[in-house]
Amino acid sequence: MKASSKGLLTQLSQFWNLLDDLAENDPECYKNFIQQELKEGKQLCAAPEPQLCVQTKILKPKEKILFINLCWWERIPAPQSTTEPVPLSVGRPEDISEASGAYTVIDVVYNPSVLQTAENDQVTQNQLIKMAMGCIEKKFQFTLSNAYHVMKFRAKGSIQRKGNLMGKQSDFRDIREKMRTEHTLEMIRSSTMNDPNHFPQLLLPKKQTSGNAGCLIEEISSTETQEMKEPSHELKVIKDQNDKPLKIELMVALPGINSASLCDLSVSEVDLLIEVPEKYRLYLNLPESVDTERTTAKFMKERSKLIITMPLV
Repeated sequence: MKASSKGLLTQLSQFWNLLDDLAENDPECYKNFIQQELKEGKQLCAAPEPQLCVQTKILKPKEKILFINLCWWERIPAPQSTTEPVPLSVGRPEDISEASGAYTVIDVVYNPSVLQTAENDQVTQNQLIKMAMGCIEKKFQFTLSNAYHVMKFRAKGSIQRKGNLMGKQSDFRDIREKMRTEHTLEMIRSSTMNDPNHFPQLLLPKKQTSGNAGCLIEEISSTETQEMKEPSHELKVIKDQNDKPLKIELMVALPGINSASLCDLSVSEVDLLIEVPEKYRLYLNLPESVDTERTTAKFMKERSKLIITMPLV
C-alpha cells in the first residue's frame, strides 16, 4: 500500500487488461471467476447463524439471568482433529431489559461442523455448552451457575445483534475492504502477466479465513477438555394410591467416588445437573416440576451411590 501511486496504477491497468482479455477470449472462464468471487464475498460477509440457546445464571459479580446463543460461522476454523482444541469466538455481553425482567445475552460461535456433530450427540452438546460457559467466565470474570437448560427457541435477542462479534458494521466493511484490496494487489504483484494461462485467484489467504483476521473477530482456542462420563442412573416418579405423582427419586451410581464433597449438585424446578470434576457429568430434564427447597440428597459411601429425592410442586 506504500508503493508509489504510479506503480500501483500500472499494476492495476495490467490487471484490468488481463480481465478484459479473459472476458473476450474465454467468456466461460471469466464467468466462473466472477461467480467464485461473488460466492466467496457472500461467505465472508455472512453473519453467524444461531443454532442453540442456553439459559443459565450469572452469580457474580451481580446475579442475573444469562442466555447464551450458540451459533455457527464459516469464519471460525474447524478443529484439525478430534484431539485438537476447539476454536470458538465469544461476543460481548448485552444487557437487555424487558417488561418480564432484565437479562444478559452473549453469543458464542463455533465452526458449523462442530455444532453439526453435537446436533445428535447429547454428550458432545453438553461439552460444547460447558466449554462456552468456561470461556465466558474466564473472559469476563463471571461466576456462572453450573445448572443450565436448553431453550426451545434457537436464539435470544434480535438477529441483528450478531454484529457484536464482528465490531461495528462500518468498521467491518472498512477492514474487509482493506484486507481484500491488499490481497488483490499482492496477487497482482506476484502474478505472471506474460503467461496467459496464469490467472490470480483473488481470495482471502487461509491465514485470514482461519481466524487471524485482526479485530474482525476475537478468537479463543479452548483448552483441551477431558471427556466426562455419564454415570448410570435410575429415575422414578413415585405416585400415591390414586396414581397422582408425589415425588421424583433419582439414584446415581458413582464408582470410585467415596465422598459427597466431590459431587456438585444443582437442581432447578425443571432440570438437574450432577458433576464430579474430570470424572462424571449427568444432566437431566425432569419429567415434572419439583420443589427445590424440599429436595434432599443422600450419599451412600459404601455403595458409591447418590440418592436424590425431589418432592413435586
